[in-house]
Amino acid sequence: MSSDNLLELFTLEFNKLEKLVNEINTENELPVNQIVEVYYQITNISSMISVMDSQHEKTNTISNEFVLNAQNFVAKKFNFVIHPKIMANITNSISTITENLQSLNLEQKSKETIENEAKLYEKLREIMSTKEFVKQYDSGLSND
Repeated sequence: MSSDNLLELFTLEFNKLEKLVNEINTENELPVNQIVEVYYQITNISSMISVMDSQHEKTNTISNEFVLNAQNFVAKKFNFVIHPKIMANITNSISTITENLQSLNLEQKSKETIENEAKLYEKLREIMSTKEFVKQYDSGLSND
């Protein structure tokens, strides 16, 4: 892949990341698919930054300023602002669902109550799995 094509792809993917990050509203419960999509894109951009850094050393044709801008975005805006808010959002969601499950009347369960309880358990499982996925990203930050 030529340097120009790589820069074009990088620009496209970085713009997608910025859009995803700007759409996040951590005041509300975040949908799992939105969280996964953001972390997929942040990982994608981080990998591309590594490739572009190594290519830049060899060819010196890729815009170093653009790569630095992307690195700053990932480090300053995502890692230190958005990522902690997503982790807090996930933790709050888990707490809320757990509290809702604990408050259910266990003595007389209607079919509807049982179905709602099953949905809450499924949502809890999904969010806890997402938390593990996000914690892997968190572990990578600790190792940097």
